[in-house]
Amino acid sequence: MSESRLTGDPRRPVLEGLGVTAAEEAVYRALLREGPSTLASLAPRAGASVTALRRMLPRLEELGLVTRLAGRPLRLLATPPHVAVEALVASRQEEIARSRAAIGPLVAEAAPHPEEQVEVVSGRAAVSRRYLQLLQGAREELLVLVHPPFATDPAVSSDEQEQTMDRGIRVRGIYSPDAFDEPGALEYVRRAMASGEETRLGNVPIKLAIADRRTAMLPLTSEHASSVDSSLVVHSSALLDALVSLFEALWQSGVPLPGHDAAPDDDVLALLTAGLTDDAIARQLNISTRTVQRRVRELCDRLGARTRFQAGVLAAPRFAQRREAEDGR
Repeated sequence: MSESRLTGDPRRPVLEGLGVTAAEEAVYRALLREGPSTLASLAPRAGASVTALRRMLPRLEELGLVTRLAGRPLRLLATPPHVAVEALVASRQEEIARSRAAIGPLVAEAAPHPEEQVEVVSGRAAVSRRYLQLLQGAREELLVLVHPPFATDPAVSSDEQEQTMDRGIRVRGIYSPDAFDEPGALEYVRRAMASGEETRLGNVPIKLAIADRRTAMLPLTSEHASSVDSSLVVHSSALLDALVSLFEALWQSGVPLPGHDAAPDDDVLALLTAGLTDDAIARQLNISTRTVQRRVRELCDRLGARTRFQAGVLAAPRFAQRREAEDGR
């Protein structure tokens, strides 16, 4: 529940997420304001008839919002909010836990149907929504191949991914050179790394996200499409196993991206080895293309390389050691 809903219109219902109707909440809040009340005195303040209040009373007691005071006539007392609301929250959490525990038995009952292994999501908005659902539904691990075009605003996707990691979920991402075409892309990646994402650069052939090795999402259109208008969602199957294997193979060959505290030449070498052009490197490091070219020449001289390609090959052992160090953590 957002803060705006609590601090906005004071008459607006705030307990519907806990199974309390607006009418029931109106009665409860009227009792909070007025103190112990008879049905007759409470009715006008709650905006309900005495008959309606009498019908609501069993449900209000079941929710733990009110109690009856001894004696006649009948008088009602509101349960203190810190007691009533906490009890409702605890009850709802128990219901959620029971429902989540039912996933396993329900899955076991489901007979496999080939047509249910792959679903097609059409429309840019639907694709974006389904991707965010995939992030939010991850419980243990999220594997991501990052490759444009993007269906979701990178800033929004980055925020959602940070929230995913805040839940203790391991996130590994491999970024293609094309993912750095836009200025500031490196900062998004560094922000994700600071939040806990394990990041590498590599030759990424497709856009892909895999949650818990049980569900994957990838574009239906080719990599040359200008936008993501349709996607495939792949559930547990041989196809999903193949997509996981693809990710792991790319991860093993990927170039670890240095952190914020890396030397400038380390950044240049990592981006160069990953396949970024001089212009793209310049945009991401916020330096001139001429400066990049000068640093590339200096790196080639230091490594004894005649070409950019040779520099990448000669730097490979350094990145292999870094990969082994990261994988051994």
